[in-house]
Amino acid sequence: MSTKKKLNQARLNKKDEFYTRLEDINRELRHYRNHFKDKVVYCNCDDPKVSNFFHYFSYKFEKLGLKKLVTTSYKNKNMDLFSQNNSESSIKLEYLGDKNSNRKPDSDEIGITYLKSDGDFRNEETINILKEADIVCTNPPFSLFREYVSQLIKYNKKFIIVGHQNAISYKEIFSLLIDNKIWLGYGFKGGAGHFINKHYENFATASNKMEGMIRVSGVVWFTNLDIKKRHEDIRLFKKYNPDEYPAYENFDAINVNKTKDIPCDFKGKMGVPITFINKFNPEQFELIGLGISSSGLKIGVKPYKPEHRKFRKEVQKRGAVDGDLYLIENGEVKVPYARIIIKNIRL
Repeated sequence: MSTKKKLNQARLNKKDEFYTRLEDINRELRHYRNHFKDKVVYCNCDDPKVSNFFHYFSYKFEKLGLKKLVTTSYKNKNMDLFSQNNSESSIKLEYLGDKNSNRKPDSDEIGITYLKSDGDFRNEETINILKEADIVCTNPPFSLFREYVSQLIKYNKKFIIVGHQNAISYKEIFSLLIDNKIWLGYGFKGGAGHFINKHYENFATASNKMEGMIRVSGVVWFTNLDIKKRHEDIRLFKKYNPDEYPAYENFDAINVNKTKDIPCDFKGKMGVPITFINKFNPEQFELIGLGISSSGLKIGVKPYKPEHRKFRKEVQKRGAVDGDLYLIENGEVKVPYARIIIKNIRL
């Protein structure tokens, strides 16, 4: 089964719980330190018994100059990290900083409130907490990513959140990328993250594994906080030639298989892998659209020609979705994996 299909299994309740390692949080958030001074940080998808987001911000509260830290859990039963309570109620934790100068958050410094709701981020109770926050930082459910981001945008919140790179191809997310309302952070080491999830088998293709962890390839950080990386140019070395960069059969653009191979001298439209977004600089390139199904049709990708559709279905035994970009190579239809259409605005 493909990684994408296995990620879709996250729709099955507990399999949607991925808890981020502290070292991965540290590695990413060190790039945002100047954004946190006098801010209220909210972690609204976090079981404090397992989540390291509350740990990170509570132990770095003074160093970051935070105003307040709030986290809400979803039906948490085991509160032994900060108290001895056992309850099926969801809770809110609130931390205002170190009061006894021992440089660590103690249980009596952390306010605990039992929520009336189950702690779901979509409930009115948690939305009211969200409204008071400045920055949201968490690992939301993969299966609810569209809805989660939509809520953050609706309430005009700054955020640093974990998601999968496949979300780039969601039309709702890609429209935010085009409008410069969301972009990618620095990322996980090796393009993959290790997560705590006892319900999942380790299905990553990479070789390194860790006991008690699953390794998920393609996870990224999404944010709308400005970072240095976003303004760094992609260094381009290759020159365009038609043999290396074939044109699509159904759209006026060339195909580029790797971001590092983008030609430095091509003025027209180019189709690049979705991983391009990891290095995207809006001052260097324009995002035009997605070359996928209805999103492709929207930007002018033409439907399959009858003979190519027939070949795709009858000979190759594959689907032929109108709006998908395709090439003709050696007389055969070739459909590259999801492509983003870009243009170099410096030329």
